[in-house]
Amino acid sequence: TKRPRLSMTFELAEVAHEMRGEGAYSREGHTARTLVREADLRIVLLAMKAGSIMKEPRADETTSVLTVSGHVRLRFADRVADLSNGRLLMIERGLSHNVEALEESLVLLTLGWRAK
Repeated sequence: TKRPRLSMTFELAEVAHEMRGEGAYSREGHTARTLVREADLRIVLLAMKAGSIMKEPRADETTSVLTVSGHVRLRFADRVADLSNGRLLMIERGLSHNVEALEESLVLLTLGWRAK
């Protein structure tokens, strides 16, 4: 039996340091970088300044949200989810929400992906 191979590793602290030096981070208070783009998977790292808000990010796929560091609040139409360091949330596809960084935060998004 052929075993799957590991093909990529990431040092998230180093990637976040680079991202926080980008113009978008200083202008808009947040920036994102796609780390993995495969036919069936996307992994995105999001860096946010304290107080910044992303209004209605679009996720057409089921998504997991992991707060690597910091604290973010996701606001949905009928509820609020607070994700401090190390907390994980699953969001159903197409669910509208806003993301607010309550402190400087690093968030890892994993999106299931369907070939189109």
